[in-house]
Amino acid sequence: MPRADLLTSIVLVAIGLGAAIESWRMPRLQNLGVSIYSAPGVVPFLLGLVITLLGLILLVRSLKGGGLTSSGPLVSGDGARRFAMAAIMTLGYAIVLVGWLPFWAATAIFVAGFVLVFEWQAGIGGASRLRRVTAVAGFALATGLGVSVLFEDVFLVRLP
Repeated sequence: MPRADLLTSIVLVAIGLGAAIESWRMPRLQNLGVSIYSAPGVVPFLLGLVITLLGLILLVRSLKGGGLTSSGPLVSGDGARRFAMAAIMTLGYAIVLVGWLPFWAATAIFVAGFVLVFEWQAGIGGASRLRRVTAVAGFALATGLGVSVLFEDVFLVRLP
């Protein structure tokens, strides 16, 4: 695991730094009298910094755990299958759903699909399964709407 954490930390630091740098370069709209706190790059910049910080923490932890000296596959067994499924679902969300559907609907579908795929339990009866699927649908809808409201109304970020 330290080796996989090492690779993951490097990717997270690169993504975080990229987000922070690109959001810093965004227009601040000072000429329009916009407050610095409502400039479009503030939230992505802060999120980029947080991702970078967490990536650095993971990097240090993986180095202490022998990330440079460990050998073997990065991911094995069921972990490889689950990683591939998560990657495919995430790419499908980003490439297909976002932009094709309203953001809240795309997010709700993604969350519902992700939870159902990774939390599905075989052998559960019909009524119990229906309750779980209904609960997941409610959770996914609340997440999709909540994220949209949070970013559009609180952070003033226009979503696709």
